Amino acid sequence: QTLHQGRLATPRELQALFSLPAPRWPIECEVIQETIEHIEWVPPEPEPFCPPMDPEQAPDSLGEEQGTVVYCSCPGTRAWAAPLGVPCSPQTPTTVPAPPAALQGSRFTRARAGGAPGPLSSPAAPLEGPQDTTLLFESRFESGNLQKAVKVGPYEYVLTLRPDLYTAKHTQWFYFRVQNTRREPLYRFTIANMAKPKSLYGQGLQPLLYSQWDAQSRGIGWRRVGTDVRYYRGGVEEPPAFCLSWTVRFPHDGDTCFFAPCYPYTYSDLQRDLRVLAADPVRSRYCAVRALCRSLAGNTVYLLTITGPGGVAGKRAVVASARAHPGESGGSWAMRGFLDFLLSAHADAQLLRRLFIFEVVPMLNPDGVVVGNSRCSLAGRDPNRAYGTALPGSFPGVWHLRAMVQRVLAEREVVLYCDFHGHSRKNNVFMYGCDAGGDSAGTRLRQRIFPLMLSKNAPDKFSFPSCKFQVQKSKEGTGRVSMWRLGVSYSYTLEVAFGGSTLGGRSSHFSVEDLQSLGRLFCDTLLDFCDPVPAKVGLDPTPGCPRVPRGRGDAGTVPQVQQCLAEADVLLRQRMSHEPGSRGSWSDVSPSELES
Repeated sequence: QTLHQGRLATPRELQALFSLPAPRWPIECEVIQETIEHIEWVPPEPEPFCPPMDPEQAPDSLGEEQGTVVYCSCPGTRAWAAPLGVPCSPQTPTTVPAPPAALQGSRFTRARAGGAPGPLSSPAAPLEGPQDTTLLFESRFESGNLQKAVKVGPYEYVLTLRPDLYTAKHTQWFYFRVQNTRREPLYRFTIANMAKPKSLYGQGLQPLLYSQWDAQSRGIGWRRVGTDVRYYRGGVEEPPAFCLSWTVRFPHDGDTCFFAPCYPYTYSDLQRDLRVLAADPVRSRYCAVRALCRSLAGNTVYLLTITGPGGVAGKRAVVASARAHPGESGGSWAMRGFLDFLLSAHADAQLLRRLFIFEVVPMLNPDGVVVGNSRCSLAGRDPNRAYGTALPGSFPGVWHLRAMVQRVLAEREVVLYCDFHGHSRKNNVFMYGCDAGGDSAGTRLRQRIFPLMLSKNAPDKFSFPSCKFQVQKSKEGTGRVSMWRLGVSYSYTLEVAFGGSTLGGRSSHFSVEDLQSLGRLFCDTLLDFCDPVPAKVGLDPTPGCPRVPRGRGDAGTVPQVQQCLAEADVLLRQRMSHEPGSRGSWSDVSPSELES
């Protein structure tokens, strides 16, 4: 039952919502017909970081100008590609020229299910025979990203990522398939056009590999691989390009394998999860799924409204969103854990549903996720910088989310907003909050309480010292700051590292289980923050809510709000005590000075 419309969905509406329509792609994009799915698997032991390498020392390898183009694919350019399978020369350069106006300097025009009509082109060079060891590359599937591969040695390849569609930048996310593997050789891959000057690959992060043979025969899914992982500046050109290079041995001959920086979570994965939810007669009773809006390409931006029985009068709201940035798939796994726990039969989940109405948008930018962008939507801009200026025709997800929060605020208090993201340069999990510096000391302290509590509930994952609360001018267009300006007192961005944890004795990558556990720990912290148990002094409990003790599971000692307020005050005083003449006072100090 849709709570806002007050009526039951018709069978035709339910069928349309959960019939898993094919994702809609820009008309320029070719899409292979194969369905790409991966099993879920958690390694039996944490996967440690690899030893970091010297960022100033590039590996010894040939340049791509001495190689052979073996894969070249760019949306909207079927006839435009470097010659395949031809040794490079001044007449056949491997440097991919700027794509035509279909992608740069123009705008998205239209979309269709399945992408470009007609027969597919052949972006990969054909094998010359069974002895040909050339890898066969492919990325024309949902969330895939690889523009070009150049073979520069028997088992060495230089790769180029595709920029976000309708832009010339934002190269970070990669996701591609290789076939015709050999088990014995040591392969080297070098992505030559990474955009960011710093990366966790310089601190021990390894790429992910998925072996289809291992998944089917041994039940093993995504795993961290790679030796001699290096991240370095690629040359002297401006703007600079950075290189990610690693070596790897494939587990089997003739295997089909995939590479990615973080566990992929596609738009179709979300649709499958929602279909399972809709088919569950218990969970679907307190979760209404409807369309918040349609994206530019016509993909549904889903809105989940979750609450317990007994009506909505007097309940406060919590709003959460994820995947504004499509290349930050870790945010989707944390969101999935959040929803799984919130919709479970756990006593804490039941209490949360009695206390609050949850409005959740699990994928704000489905178009970017579908096409394999790193940061932008099909508007060619970052949606998480557009909240202040967004128009429904350019950023429908952002505009409708903001409008929805405004409607909810007119009816009830929104206790907290959180936008789930991923971070490529800092390990652990942390938050960004909103401290403008002009409020009272108590208000400024309370901005820090939820993150501090979460750090206590997740001591081996969440780093409170990494949290920032300054409201910078450049961040005014973010969801966090926009919701805070609307009147949501506690508004945060949750950042989940692409890498893993360096806390609690750990020095290892996050698994899918780690990422999903963040959702449960977030719910646990929300109850601590707004706890109805009278022994705690937190935010005012919702009138009429039962004041019953809760089981704490394995979260440990419950942090009390007053204790956390005092602890945050001490931490800020300690920080200021290192400043000459401050006498430990921080209440009149700006957030930028506090965090410098």
